[in-house]
Amino acid sequence: MNEPAERSVAASRASVVRLMVPSDANFTGNVFGGQILAEVDRVAYITASRHAGATCVTASFDRVDFLEPVHVGDVVEFVAELTYVGRSSMEVAVEVDARPVSAGASRRVARAFVTMVAVGPDGRPVPVPPLRLGSDSERRRYEEGLRRTEERRRARSPR
Repeated sequence: MNEPAERSVAASRASVVRLMVPSDANFTGNVFGGQILAEVDRVAYITASRHAGATCVTASFDRVDFLEPVHVGDVVEFVAELTYVGRSSMEVAVEVDARPVSAGASRRVARAFVTMVAVGPDGRPVPVPPLRLGSDSERRRYEEGLRRTEERRRARSPR
């Protein structure tokens, strides 16, 4: 069986833009964190599926940091790119920025690392193409992603 051809980080990068509306709000009047997480999961899926050329499933949310509240009326952009690729798993970094719809500066409101796994029609993992790293920053993020992947494996291992 042939190895899949390498694919660049840029080839799978994805972004989603959403206007936050009153139905997205929690009891404090800010946007419910679950709404943000759902969009993070969706944009991570798009990025991973583009790279894999296959259906992907969420294996883990390694880390989610909510940095600032998101308000009703904010336009929120979710930008995702691969940081690490294994045999069938991929780590996707998602950065979330918000700005008021009318005007104002953009601010980073969240960031997350999501692990997605490519699966075949039978639901079992399938190999994904290697990640072609084109810059020093991509190589650095890949090494950081490899370390996080190894930490996740150690944490899952029975003691």
